[in-house]
Amino acid sequence: MNESAQQSQWDLTPLYRSPDAPELTVDLDTAKEQSAQFRADYNGKVVDLDAAGLLAAFQRYETLSELIAKPQLYAHLLFAADSGDDVAKCLSQQTAEFANLMSRELLFFNLEIMALPQEQYESVAADPCLKPYRHHLEQVRLFKPYTLTEREEQLLTLKSLAGVDAFTRLFDELAASLTYKMELDGELREFTGEELLSMLHHPDAVVRELAFTTFLEKHQEQEIVIGSVFNTILLDHSQEMELRGYDGPMAPTNLGNELTQGIVARLMEVSEQNYGLAREYFVLKAELLGLPRLKNTDIYAPLPGADRKFDFAEARELVQGAFRRFSPKWEEIVSSFFDDRRVDIYPRAGKSGGAFCMGMTPSFLPYVLLNYTGNLRDVATVAHELGHGLHFVLAQKQRLVNYHPCLPLAETASVFGEMLLTRHLLDTQSDKAVKIELLCAKIEDIIATTFRQNVLTRFEERIHAERAEGLLTSTRLCDLWWEENGRLYGDAVTMIPAYRWGWSYISHFIHARFYCYSYTFAELLVLSLYRKYREEGASFVPVLEEILGGGGSRSPGDAARLAGIDLDSPDFWQKGYDYLGELIGELRQLVAD
Repeated sequence: MNESAQQSQWDLTPLYRSPDAPELTVDLDTAKEQSAQFRADYNGKVVDLDAAGLLAAFQRYETLSELIAKPQLYAHLLFAADSGDDVAKCLSQQTAEFANLMSRELLFFNLEIMALPQEQYESVAADPCLKPYRHHLEQVRLFKPYTLTEREEQLLTLKSLAGVDAFTRLFDELAASLTYKMELDGELREFTGEELLSMLHHPDAVVRELAFTTFLEKHQEQEIVIGSVFNTILLDHSQEMELRGYDGPMAPTNLGNELTQGIVARLMEVSEQNYGLAREYFVLKAELLGLPRLKNTDIYAPLPGADRKFDFAEARELVQGAFRRFSPKWEEIVSSFFDDRRVDIYPRAGKSGGAFCMGMTPSFLPYVLLNYTGNLRDVATVAHELGHGLHFVLAQKQRLVNYHPCLPLAETASVFGEMLLTRHLLDTQSDKAVKIELLCAKIEDIIATTFRQNVLTRFEERIHAERAEGLLTSTRLCDLWWEENGRLYGDAVTMIPAYRWGWSYISHFIHARFYCYSYTFAELLVLSLYRKYREEGASFVPVLEEILGGGGSRSPGDAARLAGIDLDSPDFWQKGYDYLGELIGELRQLVAD
């Protein structure tokens, strides 16, 4: 590997020097010994602990959990960087199996906390020494009505290795292994999936449609495997919901997010009531492109003369500049990702697609994976993922059990980072054509993060409901996908035939049930937070840092209240869409001028 290629890939040696490092084996052995000792010391005895005793148990539990997590996180990053590497594959599977074993060993701890009599629990939890753990304790006990016996929970965890976890892994390996051949500029070439998806920003409409069709048809070729994965994931979830007594497939996600079904339903209903805003923009975008009507491969097309590419050094400077304008401290944090080589930048064969930021633990700094190809949306993705990274760094003051924010708050810093980038670019550009391009990009991003995620959530609701009645054929999955997307696009956008398979590559359906509405939630929340920042200026910086620094120690409602926002307010969600309407109006004015 040459020096420049090495510099663009992350450095995992702060975790372990190599996959065969002796320290990794030592950590696995130590974790196994300490888990057995923890179980011997506390199994059946949590009910006898006073507040000080429970505090000591929690501190040991967190230290042990971090020791168990470190090898698995390291192995996951290795596997994401090259899923075709046999060493990475084996280590990833080994550490996943080990973590599964350890979770069964330690399962009793939360179960015994759930089993504490209410009066005893309230007395112990009220002690000031347990204040850092109070929210976690409340969260654990929320799941008490849906939790089985220890043996049943252990069996479910054990079977997941050969069940849902195995199918999830199969999906990931299949997606990373796919390669695509397409003719471009008169030459038949091989592409990664990320390279094809990036061509949705290509200036040539024919190339855009061909690239997306090639990508989707390759997934159609894998319909037996992908269809089986989806059906297995759906069936597993349905059966577990029945075993636990939940009243619907989304219920555990809402409970974990500390959101009522009423709030989520209202969020989705208001989103659907505003689909017309998206269609209004699509009509305007068609005018800008000189098309009678958009195809869905044209939505992210660059405007004429606006197909500019950004090399990564420029993208980095733009993102750091945007964060710097908000807070020098924020720039310092995002800059450290590059200085420490905690970013893997460019696409390559075998590398996981998309982008993510992996928050590790309070003791280990997060890592970011990108598949940077140089368009404006890729620059926004850099800001998005570094926003996640910033969030994890600010939350490192929390205990491990409160480190990771719940899903609706998990996207807050990332979406806010994109807003900062957009405003930075708008404020530093004098060319009207560039401003139009930036506004289009921002509007398209909001549409993708709200309306599109609502479509995904509605689709997910429907496939869970129908799978409970029987096997879903690939044809039926395609039909449901087509119907839900048609509700958004209406008469404003023509969907290309291959888009019937647009559901088949979306990993959120596989990795986390009903994750997608969190993007809608976060986008609308961030629009409110950003408005407050524009009104209050520098005095708002510590408010947002307090929200982000809370990690998972507060509910979404409590976090929003720090900024004076009431999630139960009937017009809260609509205000976000009103802001989208203002952006579309601003764009119309620029175009008219």
